[in-house]
Amino acid sequence: MPEQKRLFLLDAYALIFRGYYAFIKNPRINSKGMDTSAILGFTNSLLDVIKRERPDHLAVCFDRGGSVSRVEMFEDYKANRDETPEGIRLAIPYIEKILNAMCIPVIVKEGYEADDIIGTLSKKAEKQGYRTFMVTPDKDFAQLVSENIFMYRPMFGGGYETWGIPEVQKKFEVERPEQVIDFLGMMGDSVDNIPGLPGVGEKTAKKFLAAYGSMEGLLANTHELKGKMKEKIEANAELGILSKELAKIMLDVPVEFDEADFEMCAPDVEKVTEIFQELEFRRLLDNFLKTFASEETTANDTSSETKPTAKPSNKSTAGAGQFSLFGGDGASASKTITSDTGRKTIKTTPHVYQSVAAGMALKLFIQQLMKQTSVCFDTETTGLDPITAQLVGIAFSWEAGKGFYVAFPENIQEAQQLIEELRPFFESEQIEKIGQNLKYDIKVLKKYDIEVKGTLFDTMLAHYLINPDMRHNMDVLAETYLNYTPVSITELIGKKGKNQLSMRQVPLEQQTEYAVEDADITYQLAQKFRPELTEANTETLFKDIEVPLLRVLADMELEGINLDKDFLQSLAKDLDNDIKNLEIQIYETAGEQFNIASPKQLGEILFDKMKLVDKPKKTKTGQYSTAEDVLSYLAKDHQIIRDVLEFRGLSKLKSTYVDALPEQVEPTTGRVHTDYMQTVAATGRLSSNNPNLQNIPIRTERGRQVRKAFIPRNENYTLLAADYSQIELRIIAALSQETTMIDAFKNGEDIHASTAAKVFNVPISEVTREQRSNAKTVNFGIIYGVSAFGLSNQTDLSRSEAKELIDTYYQTYPKLRNYMSELVDFARDNGYVQTVLGRRRYLKDINSRNAVVRGAAERNAVNAPIQGSAADIIKIAMINIHKKLTQGGYKTKMLLQVHDELVFDVPKTELDEMKTLIKSEMENAYQLSVPLDVEVGLGDNWLMAH
Repeated sequence: MPEQKRLFLLDAYALIFRGYYAFIKNPRINSKGMDTSAILGFTNSLLDVIKRERPDHLAVCFDRGGSVSRVEMFEDYKANRDETPEGIRLAIPYIEKILNAMCIPVIVKEGYEADDIIGTLSKKAEKQGYRTFMVTPDKDFAQLVSENIFMYRPMFGGGYETWGIPEVQKKFEVERPEQVIDFLGMMGDSVDNIPGLPGVGEKTAKKFLAAYGSMEGLLANTHELKGKMKEKIEANAELGILSKELAKIMLDVPVEFDEADFEMCAPDVEKVTEIFQELEFRRLLDNFLKTFASEETTANDTSSETKPTAKPSNKSTAGAGQFSLFGGDGASASKTITSDTGRKTIKTTPHVYQSVAAGMALKLFIQQLMKQTSVCFDTETTGLDPITAQLVGIAFSWEAGKGFYVAFPENIQEAQQLIEELRPFFESEQIEKIGQNLKYDIKVLKKYDIEVKGTLFDTMLAHYLINPDMRHNMDVLAETYLNYTPVSITELIGKKGKNQLSMRQVPLEQQTEYAVEDADITYQLAQKFRPELTEANTETLFKDIEVPLLRVLADMELEGINLDKDFLQSLAKDLDNDIKNLEIQIYETAGEQFNIASPKQLGEILFDKMKLVDKPKKTKTGQYSTAEDVLSYLAKDHQIIRDVLEFRGLSKLKSTYVDALPEQVEPTTGRVHTDYMQTVAATGRLSSNNPNLQNIPIRTERGRQVRKAFIPRNENYTLLAADYSQIELRIIAALSQETTMIDAFKNGEDIHASTAAKVFNVPISEVTREQRSNAKTVNFGIIYGVSAFGLSNQTDLSRSEAKELIDTYYQTYPKLRNYMSELVDFARDNGYVQTVLGRRRYLKDINSRNAVVRGAAERNAVNAPIQGSAADIIKIAMINIHKKLTQGGYKTKMLLQVHDELVFDVPKTELDEMKTLIKSEMENAYQLSVPLDVEVGLGDNWLMAH
């Protein structure tokens, strides 16, 4: 019996939006500043379906012009939708080009939605004996499911689940898939603005369907209902029928299913390659070429793929019986794809990479090495943690395409003897050292008592200043700037897991090729980046701040900080009690026990059972949103929400810090060693990782107590915390030349009380605590573009009072307002803003037609120069203090940098000197027309010192 043919229909916009929002926290920005998240997300989904299922027939269906008939029925249909994000709007033409180049049919019909096109085609294909798989995350399609029509739903975290009739029956608690239309009509849909029946949520809709079978059945039996529910449903019967009609997917769109038009055919590899290279889709291009290679090749290439969680139906699983994508045998398919990425690799590029043997060869190599003025080096080690990693080898390159590798013995004494022979190179002040993420190499070499001296050139830092919004790892840089794909480390040692090799187990020849390639490529990148740094006017920032800072951070990270584990244990017990008490309170208020940590269960309690809001916000999956911003907005009016927010805060505090910190103590040192990253925040601020010490919440008492766990080296030391006071306000006052504010700072006034006095028009001595608090909120909020709505949420002010306060604030400080306008104008003209030291923040959306997107860019235009200047100033202070501590031979160590604060471990004998030195260096790091002010605190733990 011949295999049943299969048709896959993709819901374009649903997959495009899903792809875009999958990257929302870490958008994919290419070197031209273009957000490619939506294109990447959609195309990944498309290739994934093709690779997994090898369909005979496939098409992508688009909306165009919305649903004319639904808007005629109900004017407000989809009227509440936000404007399409610019990242998606700009992606559509590229996606259409990609589909065209891949020879994939695109089905679109003016005035109809993709749902209706897919519905019509599915039913027509079914009549012609096809099994159809509707590829979409949208649950509305469940109404179309039949014996031969399935939903093929992408799942969060990868993979797909297939909904046939049994899955739909279970999910919606219906007898027949068509009842999903009644279900959607009853409960409505906030995403599509389908009103539904007032007061009917998911549970109630399922209950009504079980009892009455349909919307019409419910409306015919309202006499069986009671109280307000009866009144609401009878009063809104017409709305219910309308909602059902709006939810029904149309099956009579004027489109035809001619199987020849939907057949998969060979893509135009050259065109696809050209588009992907323009978009800088390196991995995706490789994925595309693998996907359209022979079935045999693809079947074996499943290491990185997540298997589908369910297969369509029993008789014929999706993908069964397919041998080659284009028909025929595997050989013919493989001939179809002959082109490669066009990118160079170690196999296609002439190179001379040599391993240096011990003895005379090493001596001759060192002689040559010492004659150079600029050398790239790269350490190969046994692991990623520089504190425990041992040297396996060091690669060197000072000419493109050439390099050397010195392998290190496993024996520690022998390794030390070998590094001693290389000491003259590393400690030469005359030879520039190039590297990618040199901080790591410097930390590794310090364990061998090697100081890396001389000028440094770090390609990762250089690129961060050239294009702060792009990724900066070497593979991305090599592919973007050199059109070269380096050998992947996984090719040598395998993927993470128990079977992964150590670099020591890799044969010397392979070690040499891999390691020297890294040094060679990094050397070439440095030559590319030198002129770009000059062109962007960031060369001084690179040489005077970022590069010297990496040495400071290396020392801080190696030093680490002492942790009081016993205190954290007792704090964990206290938190357990607090969390338990909150649980009891929440259950009492809710009238039942439930999983507070489950957004679904919490939403049902707050909005279905307790009905705290008339029209609760829903997520794209249709469940009630219990996101932080949603709950914070309601917290003022409901104790249970305040308790839930506190429960969440304490639970996160316990898991992220109180339980986790003791596990992050390095056994060999007994200390916690955070990793400071210079290339993450586009503003120039440092970020902290493993553990992240910058996000410890300090607004709550319990959060502040976590800082008590950080203690001095021993009883002869004290922690000293030095904190810039209101540095961002001082910077904005100085840059805007707002004389009223400058005078307040110069006179040592309380800036928030001073602002309150002016804004509320009262003498400073009569300013109330509430007035000062509101003025403080505005002072800091202005930097972040606070709106009347935002200010109202953060204070007890009404929306109109908040607006009046902001208007008065700008009238009081007119130069500030003008300066902010000038920053936005500068950004519009130049595409970037910059800090006092010339650090640039590029703002690709500053001229966007989308008001929401443009507004965010405008807020960044004001915020980035202020926050970035503060970051630059504290970096200068860190470099200067580190220099003084080193030159003076002090035992004091700089341990932490958290936003505007530095923390030091100070011997009690050096305390008086350090208080003066640190305060002076921080206050004089940069001269503004406003004095910088630093508050210094001391204590037996970080909380006391702060």
